[in-house]
Amino acid sequence: MLRIGLLSDTHAYWDDRYIEHFEACDEIWHAGDIGSLAVIERLSSAKTLRAVHGNIDGHEIRSFCPSHLRFMIEGVDVWITHIGGYPGKYAHEIRNAIYANPPQLFICGHSHILKVMFDKRLNCLHINPGAAGKQGLHAVRTLIRFSIEGKEIKDLEVIELA
Repeated sequence: MLRIGLLSDTHAYWDDRYIEHFEACDEIWHAGDIGSLAVIERLSSAKTLRAVHGNIDGHEIRSFCPSHLRFMIEGVDVWITHIGGYPGKYAHEIRNAIYANPPQLFICGHSHILKVMFDKRLNCLHINPGAAGKQGLHAVRTLIRFSIEGKEIKDLEVIELA
């Protein structure tokens, strides 16, 4: 079983509570709009980091972080991207690919809106962790923790940062 800490849209903002809340996690996943290499360095010094770049990320971050990550972990097919949309309204750039070969777990950021939805058509769990940084219109900063055991995604927790 793996414990995952998930965040997005830090926009170069750092909060020591990221690491506190992800202390029991095996990996940290960042769904883009990281904002600075310092955020990448701090997260990756604490845990294994998987991250994609977002639309605000410059060349330095893009050289470390791809626009999409697709991988198998435990028995789960995972796809992480920054601009992904949500079930029924997937982003134009990924729509054909997600319908042709849906993952079991689809993660994106960008909207700053926390969403956890199951796409029955694709048999896919969609997670947007909201925004962990302070830039944007969101009222509450959020993180997510969950577990992957075999092919099962479970124990999902939403963490609100005041």
